[in-house]
Amino acid sequence: MTIAPDPRTAPPIRWGVLGPGGIAHTFARAVRDHTRGRIVAVGSRSAERAQAFADQYGIPTAYASYEQLVADPQVDAVYVASPHSGHHEHALLAIRAGKHVLVEKAFTRNVAEAQEVVTAAHEERVFAMEAMWTRFLPHVVALRGVLERGEIGEVVSLLADHGQAFGHLPATHRLHAPELAGGALLDLGVYPVSFAHDLLGVPDRVVATGSLTPAGVDGQVSIALGYGERVQASLHTTLWSRTATTAVIGGTEGRIEVASDFYRPTSFTVVRDDGSRRTFSQPVDGGFQYQAAEVARCVAEGSLESESITLEDSLAVMRTLDEVRRQVGVRYPGE
Repeated sequence: MTIAPDPRTAPPIRWGVLGPGGIAHTFARAVRDHTRGRIVAVGSRSAERAQAFADQYGIPTAYASYEQLVADPQVDAVYVASPHSGHHEHALLAIRAGKHVLVEKAFTRNVAEAQEVVTAAHEERVFAMEAMWTRFLPHVVALRGVLERGEIGEVVSLLADHGQAFGHLPATHRLHAPELAGGALLDLGVYPVSFAHDLLGVPDRVVATGSLTPAGVDGQVSIALGYGERVQASLHTTLWSRTATTAVIGGTEGRIEVASDFYRPTSFTVVRDDGSRRTFSQPVDGGFQYQAAEVARCVAEGSLESESITLEDSLAVMRTLDEVRRQVGVRYPGE
């Protein structure tokens, strides 16, 4: 069985957190509890929010601006945890200050913004990675090994969905706000899309249908990806229902059933056509520590990107997301 490396074996690294929102709390707990890294600074446009976050996690420095955070010489790498609409600006801010960056998914709003971030990282010779934490989790690492060994034969199909019951959120919430790149696709749908890219590669056909919210963002989207003559992925995302959030990879000699939530630490079962079954299960506390450890390893080695999610991988995912949005009719302000 292919094993994910223990996050505690990665070298130490000093993190700065840009944007102390909900997902930053998840990251801070993972770094504090499960890695040798440290968060040494946090930056927010609100001094009160920055200080409250710092107090909660024992972070020595709190800044009332992002500019101060990226200028801190104690910070090796910046975790960009602002809304999608700010990823482009904030990643560039950190990169131009000479900092390595881990940018929350979706990487940016669109591929044009993503390309600017990638180009800047290349020019400044700093490490950059999209924070698609799923790719580093033990069950996904092990699942890739199953596919590479051909245990289910030739892969011909992939089904994955991610839906959450967020319809009750107020109209002012970021998920419903076009100016904040709201909608199901970039927040939830990026998981099944990136999962398909990870396991099947870049599709040569994209077909999508969707339903929009009154504000004009995507509330629900169904996506079909085509690869060559017979390989397909069927993906779904919605803001209006807590769906099964499972995944199934079908092969000519069996299938892999990934339990809910497929994008979080979970289990999977290999079901072969000969009737044999086996299950992979490795309990994990949190999960963000695996991507944080990957950044630390790459930076220590002098690598400028991760082999598990290269910058070209992130650009390819953004191209698919752009095409899906084009087909369902979603444009963000300023595009």
